[in-house]
Amino acid sequence: MTDATISQQKAGSLRPAFRGALFAGAVSIGVLGPFIGLETVSNIDNQLVLAFRPSLLIFILLMITSLRFIFLLPKPVRIITSLIGGAVLLALGSVMIANGGSLAGIFQSLATLGDIIVRGIATTVGSANYEPTIVQRVGGELVSLGALHLLIGGIVLLSTIIGVINTAAQNAPGAGPVGRGISALVGPFLIAAVLVYPLAALYAYGPQGSIKWIDNYGIQILIYVMLGWGLNIVVGLAGLLDLGYVAFYAVGAYSYALLAKNFGLSFWVLLPLAGILSSFWGILLGFPVLRLRGDYLAIVTLAFGEIIRLILINWVDFSNGYAGISGIPRPTLFGIPFTAGDNGFVAQFNMFIPWVGGLIHAAPDSWWMTFQLDFSPIYRTVFLFYVIFALALLTAFVTLRMRRLPVGRAWEALREDEIACRSLGINTTTTKLTAFALGAMFGGFAGSFFAARQGFISPESFTFIESAQILAIVVLGGMGSLYGVVVSSIALVGGFEIMRELDFLKQIFGENFDPSQYRSLLFGLAMVLIMLWKPRGLISTRTPTAFLKKLKSVSGSLVKEGHG
Repeated sequence: MTDATISQQKAGSLRPAFRGALFAGAVSIGVLGPFIGLETVSNIDNQLVLAFRPSLLIFILLMITSLRFIFLLPKPVRIITSLIGGAVLLALGSVMIANGGSLAGIFQSLATLGDIIVRGIATTVGSANYEPTIVQRVGGELVSLGALHLLIGGIVLLSTIIGVINTAAQNAPGAGPVGRGISALVGPFLIAAVLVYPLAALYAYGPQGSIKWIDNYGIQILIYVMLGWGLNIVVGLAGLLDLGYVAFYAVGAYSYALLAKNFGLSFWVLLPLAGILSSFWGILLGFPVLRLRGDYLAIVTLAFGEIIRLILINWVDFSNGYAGISGIPRPTLFGIPFTAGDNGFVAQFNMFIPWVGGLIHAAPDSWWMTFQLDFSPIYRTVFLFYVIFALALLTAFVTLRMRRLPVGRAWEALREDEIACRSLGINTTTTKLTAFALGAMFGGFAGSFFAARQGFISPESFTFIESAQILAIVVLGGMGSLYGVVVSSIALVGGFEIMRELDFLKQIFGENFDPSQYRSLLFGLAMVLIMLWKPRGLISTRTPTAFLKKLKSVSGSLVKEGHG
Protein backbone atom coordinates (compact mmCIF):
# COMPACT_ATOMS: atom_id res chain seq x y z
CA MET A 1 0.00 0.00 0.00
CA THR A 2 1.49 3.33 -1.10
CA ASP A 3 1.70 6.51 0.92
CA ALA A 4 -0.81 8.15 -1.37
CA THR A 5 -3.35 5.40 -0.69
CA ILE A 6 -2.85 5.71 3.08
CA SER A 7 -3.29 9.49 2.94
CA GLN A 8 -6.46 9.06 0.89
CA GLN A 9 -7.86 6.62 3.46
CA LYS A 10 -7.05 9.04 6.30
CA ALA A 11 -8.67 11.91 4.43
CA GLY A 12 -11.67 9.71 3.72
CA SER A 13 -12.08 8.92 7.41
CA LEU A 14 -11.84 12.62 8.32
CA ARG A 15 -14.37 13.90 5.77
CA PRO A 16 -17.42 12.30 7.48
CA ALA A 17 -16.21 13.65 10.81
CA PHE A 18 -15.93 17.19 9.42
CA ARG A 19 -19.32 16.96 7.69
CA GLY A 20 -20.97 15.58 10.83
CA ALA A 21 -19.41 18.28 13.01
CA LEU A 22 -20.52 21.09 10.67
CA PHE A 23 -24.02 19.62 10.44
CA ALA A 24 -24.23 19.32 14.25
CA GLY A 25 -23.08 22.94 14.58
CA ALA A 26 -25.69 24.16 12.11
CA VAL A 27 -28.45 22.22 13.84
CA SER A 28 -27.33 23.49 17.26
CA ILE A 29 -27.50 27.09 16.06
CA GLY A 30 -31.03 26.62 14.77
CA VAL A 31 -32.30 24.69 17.78
CA LEU A 32 -30.34 26.22 20.68
CA GLY A 33 -29.87 29.74 19.30
CA PRO A 34 -33.20 31.17 20.48
CA PHE A 35 -32.98 29.45 23.87
CA ILE A 36 -29.32 29.98 24.78
CA GLY A 37 -28.30 32.94 22.64
CA LEU A 38 -31.14 35.17 23.86
CA GLU A 39 -32.26 36.13 27.34
CA THR A 40 -34.77 38.56 28.81
CA VAL A 41 -33.33 41.40 30.88
CA SER A 42 -34.71 44.60 32.38
CA ASN A 43 -33.62 47.91 30.84
CA ILE A 44 -33.37 51.27 32.57
CA ASP A 45 -37.11 51.79 32.08
CA ASN A 46 -37.82 48.52 33.91
CA GLN A 47 -39.02 46.89 30.69
CA LEU A 48 -38.21 43.37 29.58
CA VAL A 49 -36.06 43.30 26.45
CA LEU A 50 -34.16 40.58 24.63
CA ALA A 51 -30.38 40.57 25.06
CA PHE A 52 -27.96 38.58 22.92
CA ARG A 53 -25.46 36.30 24.68
CA PRO A 54 -22.76 35.63 22.08
CA SER A 55 -20.23 34.25 24.54
CA LEU A 56 -22.46 31.45 25.79
CA LEU A 57 -23.74 30.63 22.30
CA ILE A 58 -20.19 30.44 20.89
CA PHE A 59 -19.12 28.24 23.78
CA ILE A 60 -22.00 25.78 23.23
CA LEU A 61 -21.37 25.79 19.48
CA LEU A 62 -17.66 25.04 19.93
CA MET A 63 -18.43 22.30 22.43
CA ILE A 64 -21.01 20.54 20.24
CA THR A 65 -19.01 20.72 17.00
CA SER A 66 -15.72 19.65 18.56
CA LEU A 67 -17.25 16.79 20.51
CA ARG A 68 -19.21 15.61 17.46
CA PHE A 69 -16.01 15.66 15.42
CA ILE A 70 -14.18 13.62 18.06
CA PHE A 71 -16.96 11.04 18.36
CA LEU A 72 -16.97 10.44 14.59
CA LEU A 73 -13.26 9.60 14.57
CA PRO A 74 -11.96 6.01 15.00
CA LYS A 75 -11.62 4.99 18.63
CA PRO A 76 -7.80 5.17 19.03
CA VAL A 77 -7.68 8.51 17.19
CA ARG A 78 -10.64 9.71 19.24
CA ILE A 79 -8.84 9.14 22.54
CA ILE A 80 -5.57 10.71 21.41
CA THR A 81 -7.32 13.69 19.81
CA SER A 82 -9.40 14.32 22.88
CA LEU A 83 -6.43 14.28 25.24
CA ILE A 84 -4.09 16.32 23.02
CA GLY A 85 -6.79 18.80 22.01
CA GLY A 86 -7.86 19.25 25.59
CA ALA A 87 -4.31 19.88 26.74
CA VAL A 88 -3.70 22.41 23.95
CA LEU A 89 -6.93 24.31 24.59
CA LEU A 90 -6.31 24.28 28.32
CA ALA A 91 -2.81 25.67 27.82
CA LEU A 92 -3.99 28.38 25.38
CA GLY A 93 -6.76 29.54 27.69
CA SER A 94 -4.48 29.54 30.72
CA VAL A 95 -1.78 31.54 28.92
CA MET A 96 -4.37 34.00 27.66
CA ILE A 97 -5.77 34.67 31.12
CA ALA A 98 -2.33 34.70 32.75
CA ASN A 99 -1.13 37.43 30.37
CA GLY A 100 -3.65 40.03 31.47
CA GLY A 101 -6.51 38.86 29.32
CA SER A 102 -4.80 39.81 26.08
CA LEU A 103 -4.77 37.85 22.85
CA ALA A 104 -1.42 39.42 22.14
CA GLY A 105 -0.09 37.94 25.36
CA ILE A 106 -0.09 34.49 23.77
CA PHE A 107 2.11 35.64 20.93
CA GLN A 108 4.30 37.76 23.15
CA SER A 109 5.10 34.66 25.16
CA LEU A 110 6.31 32.94 21.98
CA ALA A 111 9.51 34.97 21.64
CA THR A 112 11.07 32.38 19.37
CA LEU A 113 8.82 33.45 16.50
CA GLY A 114 10.69 36.72 16.18
CA ASP A 115 9.89 40.31 16.93
CA ILE A 116 8.40 41.00 13.51
CA ILE A 117 5.83 38.20 13.69
CA VAL A 118 4.99 38.99 17.28
CA ARG A 119 4.55 42.71 16.67
CA GLY A 120 2.53 42.12 13.51
CA ILE A 121 0.09 39.72 15.14
CA ALA A 122 -0.09 41.82 18.30
CA THR A 123 -0.89 44.90 16.25
CA THR A 124 -3.58 43.04 14.32
CA VAL A 125 -5.35 41.35 17.24
CA GLY A 126 -3.72 43.15 20.15
CA SER A 127 -5.17 44.25 23.43
CA ALA A 128 -5.67 47.80 22.14
CA ASN A 129 -8.62 46.67 20.03
CA TYR A 130 -10.09 44.27 22.56
CA GLU A 131 -11.50 44.84 26.00
CA PRO A 132 -9.81 42.59 28.57
CA THR A 133 -13.12 41.26 29.89
CA ILE A 134 -14.15 39.96 26.47
CA VAL A 135 -10.80 38.29 25.89
CA GLN A 136 -10.85 36.80 29.35
CA ARG A 137 -14.20 35.26 28.46
CA VAL A 138 -12.67 33.72 25.36
CA GLY A 139 -9.79 32.38 27.45
CA GLY A 140 -12.23 30.99 29.97
CA GLU A 141 -14.16 29.27 27.17
CA LEU A 142 -10.94 27.70 25.93
CA VAL A 143 -10.16 26.47 29.43
CA SER A 144 -13.69 25.07 29.82
CA LEU A 145 -13.59 23.37 26.46
CA GLY A 146 -10.13 21.97 27.12
CA ALA A 147 -11.11 20.65 30.53
CA LEU A 148 -14.19 19.01 29.01
CA HIS A 149 -12.07 17.36 26.30
CA LEU A 150 -9.60 16.10 28.88
CA LEU A 151 -12.42 14.73 31.04
CA ILE A 152 -14.08 12.87 28.16
CA GLY A 153 -10.77 11.61 26.80
CA GLY A 154 -9.75 10.42 30.26
CA ILE A 155 -13.04 8.59 30.78
CA VAL A 156 -12.75 6.93 27.35
CA LEU A 157 -9.15 5.95 28.06
CA LEU A 158 -10.05 4.62 31.53
CA SER A 159 -12.96 2.55 30.24
CA THR A 160 -10.79 1.16 27.42
CA ILE A 161 -7.99 0.21 29.81
CA ILE A 162 -10.45 -1.45 32.21
CA GLY A 163 -11.98 -3.43 29.33
CA VAL A 164 -8.56 -4.58 28.11
CA ILE A 165 -7.49 -5.59 31.63
CA ASN A 166 -10.74 -7.42 32.18
CA THR A 167 -10.41 -9.37 28.92
CA ALA A 168 -6.76 -10.21 29.61
CA ALA A 169 -7.55 -11.39 33.12
CA GLN A 170 -10.39 -13.61 31.88
CA ASN A 171 -8.19 -15.20 29.21
CA ALA A 172 -5.28 -15.78 31.60
CA PRO A 173 -4.51 -19.40 32.57
CA GLY A 174 -6.47 -20.44 35.64
CA ALA A 175 -8.82 -17.46 35.55
CA GLY A 176 -11.46 -17.82 38.24
CA PRO A 177 -15.19 -17.09 38.30
CA VAL A 178 -16.97 -13.75 38.32
CA GLY A 179 -15.11 -10.91 39.96
CA ARG A 180 -11.71 -12.58 39.53
CA GLY A 181 -10.95 -10.66 36.33
CA ILE A 182 -10.67 -6.97 36.87
CA SER A 183 -11.44 -7.14 40.59
CA ALA A 184 -8.27 -9.08 41.36
CA LEU A 185 -6.17 -6.43 39.60
CA VAL A 186 -7.90 -3.12 40.19
CA GLY A 187 -10.10 -3.75 43.24
CA PRO A 188 -7.40 -3.79 45.97
CA PHE A 189 -5.77 -0.68 44.51
CA LEU A 190 -9.06 1.25 44.50
CA ILE A 191 -9.90 0.17 48.04
CA ALA A 192 -6.49 1.29 49.28
CA ALA A 193 -6.85 4.63 47.47
CA VAL A 194 -10.25 5.29 49.05
CA LEU A 195 -8.94 4.33 52.49
CA VAL A 196 -6.12 6.88 52.37
CA TYR A 197 -8.20 9.60 50.68
CA PRO A 198 -9.37 11.31 53.92
CA LEU A 199 -5.84 11.20 55.35
CA ALA A 200 -4.43 12.71 52.16
CA ALA A 201 -7.07 15.47 52.22
CA LEU A 202 -6.27 16.20 55.87
CA TYR A 203 -2.56 16.41 55.10
CA ALA A 204 -3.07 18.64 52.03
CA TYR A 205 -5.77 21.05 53.24
CA GLY A 206 -5.74 20.80 57.04
CA PRO A 207 -8.71 20.13 59.37
CA GLN A 208 -10.78 23.08 58.12
CA GLY A 209 -10.10 22.99 54.39
CA SER A 210 -10.47 19.22 54.05
CA ILE A 211 -14.11 19.09 55.22
CA LYS A 212 -15.29 20.12 51.76
CA TRP A 213 -13.21 17.45 50.01
CA ILE A 214 -14.14 14.64 52.37
CA ASP A 215 -17.83 15.52 52.76
CA ASN A 216 -18.95 17.12 49.48
CA TYR A 217 -16.86 14.88 47.27
CA GLY A 218 -15.98 11.70 49.17
CA ILE A 219 -19.15 11.00 51.19
CA GLN A 220 -21.54 12.37 48.56
CA ILE A 221 -20.01 10.25 45.80
CA LEU A 222 -19.97 7.12 47.97
CA ILE A 223 -23.67 7.57 48.79
CA TYR A 224 -24.53 7.55 45.09
CA VAL A 225 -22.14 4.66 44.47
CA MET A 226 -24.03 2.63 47.06
CA LEU A 227 -27.40 3.67 45.63
CA GLY A 228 -26.17 2.82 42.13
CA TRP A 229 -25.02 -0.61 43.24
CA GLY A 230 -28.37 -1.22 44.94
CA LEU A 231 -30.33 -0.23 41.84
CA ASN A 232 -27.89 -2.22 39.72
CA ILE A 233 -29.34 -5.39 41.25
CA VAL A 234 -32.81 -4.50 39.99
CA VAL A 235 -31.95 -2.89 36.66
CA GLY A 236 -28.54 -4.26 35.74
CA LEU A 237 -28.86 -7.86 36.86
CA ALA A 238 -32.61 -8.58 36.85
CA GLY A 239 -33.46 -6.23 33.96
CA LEU A 240 -36.41 -4.59 35.77
CA LEU A 241 -36.64 -0.88 34.93
CA ASP A 242 -37.28 0.88 38.24
CA LEU A 243 -37.97 4.64 38.17
CA GLY A 244 -39.10 4.86 41.79
CA TYR A 245 -35.96 3.71 43.59
CA VAL A 246 -35.83 6.96 45.57
CA ALA A 247 -38.90 5.71 47.50
CA PHE A 248 -36.78 3.10 49.31
CA TYR A 249 -34.16 5.78 49.93
CA ALA A 250 -36.87 7.88 51.59
CA VAL A 251 -38.24 4.94 53.61
CA GLY A 252 -34.81 4.28 55.08
CA ALA A 253 -34.23 7.95 55.90
CA TYR A 254 -37.60 8.51 57.58
CA SER A 255 -37.41 5.17 59.41
CA TYR A 256 -34.16 6.19 61.04
CA ALA A 257 -35.26 9.78 61.73
CA LEU A 258 -38.60 8.91 63.35
CA LEU A 259 -37.38 5.94 65.39
CA ALA A 260 -34.24 7.74 66.56
CA LYS A 261 -36.12 10.85 67.69
CA ASN A 262 -39.16 9.18 69.21
CA PHE A 263 -37.60 6.07 70.77
CA GLY A 264 -33.97 7.09 71.23
CA LEU A 265 -32.55 4.06 69.41
CA SER A 266 -28.95 4.22 68.20
CA PHE A 267 -27.75 4.39 64.63
CA TRP A 268 -26.30 0.87 64.69
CA VAL A 269 -29.64 -0.60 65.80
CA LEU A 270 -31.69 1.38 63.29
CA LEU A 271 -29.37 0.79 60.32
CA PRO A 272 -30.40 -2.86 59.78
CA LEU A 273 -33.97 -2.04 60.81
CA ALA A 274 -34.21 0.66 58.12
CA GLY A 275 -32.93 -1.86 55.57
CA ILE A 276 -35.54 -4.42 56.65
CA LEU A 277 -38.38 -1.89 56.41
CA SER A 278 -37.23 -0.75 52.96
CA SER A 279 -36.96 -4.38 51.86
CA PHE A 280 -40.55 -4.92 53.04
CA TRP A 281 -41.71 -2.00 50.91
CA GLY A 282 -39.72 -3.42 48.00
CA ILE A 283 -41.72 -6.64 48.28
CA LEU A 284 -44.96 -4.63 48.41
CA LEU A 285 -43.92 -2.91 45.18
CA GLY A 286 -42.94 -6.23 43.60
CA PHE A 287 -46.31 -7.92 43.96
CA PRO A 288 -48.37 -5.51 41.78
CA VAL A 289 -45.76 -5.45 39.00
CA LEU A 290 -45.13 -9.17 38.62
CA ARG A 291 -46.88 -9.29 35.25
CA LEU A 292 -45.49 -6.01 33.93
CA ARG A 293 -42.45 -5.48 31.75
CA GLY A 294 -40.69 -2.65 29.97
CA ASP A 295 -42.39 0.73 29.85
CA TYR A 296 -45.39 -0.42 31.89
CA LEU A 297 -43.11 -1.49 34.74
CA ALA A 298 -41.31 1.87 34.59
CA ILE A 299 -44.59 3.80 34.82
CA VAL A 300 -45.82 1.82 37.85
CA THR A 301 -42.53 2.17 39.72
CA LEU A 302 -42.51 5.89 38.92
CA ALA A 303 -46.00 6.17 40.39
CA PHE A 304 -44.87 4.28 43.50
CA GLY A 305 -42.06 6.74 44.11
CA GLU A 306 -44.44 9.69 43.74
CA ILE A 307 -46.99 8.07 46.07
CA ILE A 308 -44.37 7.76 48.81
CA ARG A 309 -43.32 11.38 48.33
CA LEU A 310 -46.90 12.67 48.43
CA ILE A 311 -47.60 10.66 51.57
CA LEU A 312 -44.60 12.28 53.24
CA ILE A 313 -45.87 15.71 52.20
CA ASN A 314 -49.53 15.35 53.15
CA TRP A 315 -49.34 13.14 56.25
CA VAL A 316 -48.19 16.00 58.46
CA ASP A 317 -48.82 14.27 61.77
CA PHE A 318 -46.49 11.48 60.74
CA SER A 319 -43.71 13.15 58.74
CA ASN A 320 -44.15 16.87 59.56
CA GLY A 321 -44.86 17.56 55.89
CA TYR A 322 -42.75 20.08 54.00
CA ALA A 323 -41.14 21.25 57.27
CA GLY A 324 -39.27 17.97 57.50
CA ILE A 325 -37.62 16.43 60.53
CA SER A 326 -34.72 18.22 62.19
CA GLY A 327 -32.47 17.42 65.14
CA ILE A 328 -31.89 13.83 64.02
CA PRO A 329 -29.35 12.12 66.35
CA ARG A 330 -25.90 11.61 64.87
CA PRO A 331 -24.09 8.23 64.94
CA THR A 332 -21.51 7.58 67.63
CA LEU A 333 -18.31 5.56 67.83
CA PHE A 334 -19.09 2.77 70.32
CA GLY A 335 -21.28 5.19 72.26
CA ILE A 336 -18.75 8.04 72.16
CA PRO A 337 -20.26 11.16 70.52
CA PHE A 338 -18.24 13.54 68.38
CA THR A 339 -18.86 16.55 70.64
CA ALA A 340 -16.65 19.02 72.48
CA GLY A 341 -17.58 17.83 75.99
CA ASP A 342 -15.61 15.68 78.38
CA ASN A 343 -17.38 12.59 77.08
CA GLY A 344 -16.66 13.46 73.46
CA PHE A 345 -14.35 11.63 71.09
CA VAL A 346 -11.46 14.11 71.33
CA ALA A 347 -11.52 14.23 75.15
CA GLN A 348 -11.72 10.44 75.42
CA PHE A 349 -8.91 10.00 72.91
CA ASN A 350 -6.67 12.46 74.76
CA MET A 351 -7.34 10.57 78.00
CA PHE A 352 -6.49 7.31 76.26
CA ILE A 353 -3.04 8.54 75.20
CA PRO A 354 -1.63 8.98 78.77
CA TRP A 355 -3.15 5.63 79.74
CA VAL A 356 -1.23 3.94 76.93
CA GLY A 357 1.89 5.83 77.99
CA GLY A 358 1.52 4.52 81.53
CA LEU A 359 1.29 0.95 80.21
CA ILE A 360 4.57 1.32 78.33
CA HIS A 361 6.18 3.38 81.15
CA ALA A 362 6.82 6.38 78.88
CA ALA A 363 7.55 9.84 80.25
CA PRO A 364 4.68 12.42 80.11
CA ASP A 365 6.63 14.69 77.76
CA SER A 366 7.64 11.94 75.35
CA TRP A 367 7.05 12.05 71.61
CA TRP A 368 3.83 10.01 71.86
CA MET A 369 2.07 12.98 73.51
CA THR A 370 2.03 14.67 70.10
CA PHE A 371 -0.82 12.32 69.11
CA GLN A 372 -3.25 14.28 71.27
CA LEU A 373 -5.96 16.02 69.25
CA ASP A 374 -7.66 19.40 69.25
CA PHE A 375 -11.43 19.48 68.84
CA SER A 376 -12.61 19.79 65.23
CA PRO A 377 -15.76 18.70 63.33
CA ILE A 378 -13.52 16.95 60.80
CA TYR A 379 -13.35 13.81 62.95
CA ARG A 380 -17.08 13.17 62.61
CA THR A 381 -16.78 13.70 58.86
CA VAL A 382 -13.90 11.21 58.57
CA PHE A 383 -15.86 8.72 60.68
CA LEU A 384 -18.93 9.06 58.43
CA PHE A 385 -16.70 8.64 55.37
CA TYR A 386 -15.47 5.26 56.56
CA VAL A 387 -19.00 4.21 57.58
CA ILE A 388 -20.45 4.82 54.12
CA PHE A 389 -17.37 3.24 52.54
CA ALA A 390 -17.94 0.09 54.63
CA LEU A 391 -21.63 0.06 53.62
CA ALA A 392 -20.68 0.44 49.96
CA LEU A 393 -18.20 -2.44 50.22
CA LEU A 394 -20.91 -4.55 51.86
CA THR A 395 -23.23 -3.79 48.93
CA ALA A 396 -20.57 -4.78 46.39
CA PHE A 397 -19.66 -7.95 48.30
CA VAL A 398 -23.26 -9.13 48.58
CA THR A 399 -23.90 -8.33 44.92
CA LEU A 400 -20.90 -10.35 43.75
CA ARG A 401 -21.77 -13.29 46.00
CA MET A 402 -25.43 -13.28 44.98
CA ARG A 403 -24.47 -13.34 41.31
CA ARG A 404 -22.71 -16.66 41.84
CA LEU A 405 -25.70 -18.23 43.55
CA PRO A 406 -28.66 -19.76 41.65
CA VAL A 407 -30.78 -16.69 42.40
CA GLY A 408 -28.18 -14.47 40.76
CA ARG A 409 -28.14 -16.60 37.65
CA ALA A 410 -31.93 -16.53 37.67
CA TRP A 411 -31.77 -12.69 37.70
CA GLU A 412 -29.56 -12.70 34.61
CA ALA A 413 -31.77 -15.24 32.86
CA LEU A 414 -34.78 -13.05 33.63
CA ARG A 415 -32.97 -10.04 32.21
CA GLU A 416 -32.10 -11.79 28.95
CA ASP A 417 -35.50 -13.39 28.21
CA GLU A 418 -38.38 -13.79 30.65
CA ILE A 419 -40.24 -16.29 28.44
CA ALA A 420 -37.19 -18.54 28.15
CA CYS A 421 -36.68 -18.13 31.88
CA ARG A 422 -40.19 -19.43 32.56
CA SER A 423 -39.70 -22.32 30.14
CA LEU A 424 -36.64 -23.43 32.12
CA GLY A 425 -38.78 -23.81 35.24
CA ILE A 426 -37.48 -20.74 37.06
CA ASN A 427 -40.00 -19.17 39.41
CA THR A 428 -40.08 -15.62 38.06
CA THR A 429 -42.27 -14.45 40.95
CA THR A 430 -39.69 -15.14 43.64
CA THR A 431 -36.89 -14.02 41.32
CA LYS A 432 -38.41 -10.57 40.86
CA LEU A 433 -39.33 -10.23 44.51
CA THR A 434 -35.80 -11.08 45.68
CA ALA A 435 -34.35 -8.50 43.29
CA PHE A 436 -36.74 -5.79 44.48
CA ALA A 437 -36.26 -6.69 48.13
CA LEU A 438 -32.44 -6.81 48.04
CA GLY A 439 -32.12 -3.63 46.00
CA ALA A 440 -34.55 -1.82 48.30
CA MET A 441 -32.63 -2.98 51.37
CA PHE A 442 -29.44 -1.28 50.24
CA GLY A 443 -31.45 1.82 49.36
CA GLY A 444 -32.75 1.81 52.94
CA PHE A 445 -29.20 1.53 54.29
CA ALA A 446 -28.16 4.56 52.23
CA GLY A 447 -31.27 6.48 53.33
CA SER A 448 -30.61 5.90 57.04
CA PHE A 449 -27.01 7.02 56.60
CA PHE A 450 -28.19 10.11 54.69
CA ALA A 451 -30.50 11.09 57.56
CA ALA A 452 -27.75 10.53 60.14
CA ARG A 453 -25.28 12.56 58.12
CA GLN A 454 -27.57 15.50 57.38
CA GLY A 455 -29.42 15.72 60.70
CA PHE A 456 -32.41 17.03 58.73
CA ILE A 457 -34.60 15.48 56.04
CA SER A 458 -37.62 16.65 54.07
CA PRO A 459 -39.62 15.35 51.08
CA GLU A 460 -37.69 17.72 48.80
CA SER A 461 -34.66 15.43 49.10
CA PHE A 462 -36.54 12.48 47.54
CA THR A 463 -37.93 13.76 44.24
CA PHE A 464 -38.05 12.01 40.89
CA ILE A 465 -34.86 13.70 39.74
CA GLU A 466 -32.98 11.66 42.36
CA SER A 467 -34.34 8.43 40.89
CA ALA A 468 -33.42 9.64 37.42
CA GLN A 469 -29.87 10.45 38.52
CA ILE A 470 -29.38 7.07 40.18
CA LEU A 471 -30.73 5.30 37.10
CA ALA A 472 -28.47 7.42 34.87
CA ILE A 473 -25.46 6.39 36.98
CA VAL A 474 -26.30 2.73 36.37
CA VAL A 475 -26.98 3.17 32.63
CA LEU A 476 -24.02 5.44 31.89
CA GLY A 477 -21.61 3.23 33.79
CA GLY A 478 -22.82 0.03 32.18
CA MET A 479 -25.71 -2.08 33.46
CA GLY A 480 -24.41 -4.91 35.59
CA SER A 481 -20.94 -3.40 36.00
CA LEU A 482 -19.86 -2.38 39.51
CA TYR A 483 -16.87 -0.41 38.25
CA GLY A 484 -19.05 1.39 35.74
CA VAL A 485 -21.24 2.68 38.57
CA VAL A 486 -18.14 4.03 40.32
CA VAL A 487 -16.86 5.82 37.21
CA SER A 488 -20.24 7.35 36.35
CA SER A 489 -20.82 8.44 39.98
CA ILE A 490 -17.50 10.26 40.00
CA ALA A 491 -18.26 11.86 36.63
CA LEU A 492 -21.84 12.95 37.39
CA VAL A 493 -21.83 13.70 41.12
CA GLY A 494 -18.22 14.83 41.41
CA GLY A 495 -18.34 16.71 38.11
CA PHE A 496 -21.30 18.87 39.16
CA GLU A 497 -19.67 19.55 42.53
CA ILE A 498 -16.43 20.62 40.86
CA MET A 499 -18.35 23.03 38.63
CA ARG A 500 -19.29 25.01 41.73
CA GLU A 501 -15.59 25.62 42.39
CA LEU A 502 -14.68 26.88 38.91
CA ASP A 503 -14.43 30.63 39.32
CA PHE A 504 -13.62 31.25 35.66
CA LEU A 505 -17.14 30.15 34.73
CA LYS A 506 -18.39 33.29 36.45
CA GLN A 507 -15.93 35.30 34.38
CA ILE A 508 -17.47 33.79 31.26
CA PHE A 509 -21.16 33.92 32.11
CA GLY A 510 -21.26 36.63 34.80
CA GLU A 511 -21.15 36.75 38.59
CA ASN A 512 -24.74 35.52 38.89
CA PHE A 513 -24.00 32.33 36.97
CA ASP A 514 -25.17 29.21 38.82
CA PRO A 515 -24.06 25.88 37.28
CA SER A 516 -26.99 24.09 38.92
CA GLN A 517 -29.32 25.89 36.50
CA TYR A 518 -27.71 23.99 33.61
CA ARG A 519 -27.54 20.67 35.45
CA SER A 520 -30.48 19.21 33.55
CA LEU A 521 -29.03 20.43 30.24
CA LEU A 522 -25.65 18.82 30.88
CA PHE A 523 -27.35 15.74 32.31
CA GLY A 524 -29.42 15.25 29.16
CA LEU A 525 -26.42 15.99 26.94
CA ALA A 526 -24.40 13.31 28.72
CA MET A 527 -27.21 10.78 28.24
CA VAL A 528 -27.51 11.54 24.53
CA LEU A 529 -23.76 11.38 23.96
CA ILE A 530 -23.34 8.11 25.81
CA MET A 531 -26.22 6.51 23.90
CA LEU A 532 -24.62 7.55 20.59
CA TRP A 533 -21.08 6.69 21.57
CA LYS A 534 -21.30 3.65 23.89
CA PRO A 535 -24.91 2.40 24.09
CA ARG A 536 -23.99 -0.27 26.64
CA GLY A 537 -22.29 2.17 29.01
CA LEU A 538 -18.77 3.32 29.77
CA ILE A 539 -17.68 -0.16 30.90
CA SER A 540 -19.75 -2.44 28.71
CA THR A 541 -17.63 -5.57 29.26
CA ARG A 542 -18.48 -7.58 32.34
CA THR A 543 -17.46 -11.00 33.50
CA PRO A 544 -20.14 -13.64 32.88
CA THR A 545 -21.53 -15.40 35.93
CA ALA A 546 -20.79 -18.93 34.75
CA PHE A 547 -17.87 -19.99 32.60
CA LEU A 548 -15.27 -22.73 32.65
CA LYS A 549 -12.24 -22.00 34.80
CA LYS A 550 -9.82 -24.00 32.69
CA LEU A 551 -9.68 -26.97 30.35
CA LYS A 552 -9.17 -30.31 32.12
CA SER A 553 -7.81 -33.45 30.58
CA VAL A 554 -9.83 -36.65 31.05
CA SER A 555 -8.13 -39.97 31.66
CA GLY A 556 -8.37 -42.47 28.80
CA SER A 557 -9.44 -45.19 31.20
CA LEU A 558 -12.67 -43.33 31.86
CA VAL A 559 -13.74 -43.10 28.23
CA LYS A 560 -12.60 -46.41 26.77
CA GLU A 561 -15.08 -48.79 25.23
CA GLY A 562 -17.65 -50.12 27.65
CA HIS A 563 -17.15 -47.32 30.23
CA GLY A 564 -19.49 -44.63 28.99
